[in-house]
Amino acid sequence: MATFFEHFTPQEVARISGAGRRVKLPEGWSPIWEDTPADKAYIILDGTVSVRRDGAEVAQLGPGDIVGEAAIVGHKLRNATVVALTPLDTIHLTDATVRQLDAEMPSFHQALVEVAQARMGG
Repeated sequence: MATFFEHFTPQEVARISGAGRRVKLPEGWSPIWEDTPADKAYIILDGTVSVRRDGAEVAQLGPGDIVGEAAIVGHKLRNATVVALTPLDTIHLTDATVRQLDAEMPSFHQALVEVAQARMGG
């Protein structure tokens, strides 16, 4: 399965990266909690996260993957908790930034749709 960032040209990656803020997170940190409002998303540049639903791991994601975007796009509460299994290097995107990129970049919107479909289906 393609990572989120594999959908983009280097120019698009630069634009997305520039829209966000580079943030390092420590191992063991949970940047996203189940049943909380969707106020941010992260694109993982380096490191691995565990995605957990009701305490059970449903996926592991790594470099090039995005987390936290589905609740923003769907205007819903979080459906999972994300835990850093290693120190993380990320791009932090606010909910407003995600929606702006979604509206202005067809490729960003398409990538979000594909990631969502891939996660639902597998």
